[in-house]
Amino acid sequence: MWRSFRLMWMRLDQAVEQQLSTESGLSGADYALLVPLSEATEDGLRARDLARGVSWDRSRLSHQLRRMQERGLVERRECPTDARGTIFALTPAGREVIERAAPSHVETVREVFVDVMTPDEIATLSAISQRVLSRLDAKTLAPHVVGS
Repeated sequence: MWRSFRLMWMRLDQAVEQQLSTESGLSGADYALLVPLSEATEDGLRARDLARGVSWDRSRLSHQLRRMQERGLVERRECPTDARGTIFALTPAGREVIERAAPSHVETVREVFVDVMTPDEIATLSAISQRVLSRLDAKTLAPHVVGS
């Protein structure tokens, strides 16, 4: 089960990466950040909140945002309430590319993943995913016990 799950996930990831790259010139990492930024207010999102939302470490986020900023997809702003904070927001070009890429991306995910399951299987997979995420969250928040 674990091996087939891992293989499925890797192949799904490859299919989505290929679709994004071919049709919109985006990487999966680009898309992962463009989605929450497109859903944010025009004020943008603090970098720390963006990192938390996509479960990335600060270094990965920083490098990816720098590349996206160089391509004109996002802009960096100073946080008005915290001099140490940084806010990122979509540029008009970033908004255009995510709006153009999203429908085809959703279609690909439906075609290669969602549409192969019955409604009951979708409900079961959703429930399993939530239980696993809850367990992972609990482990992350639990203090580490030395020697156990």
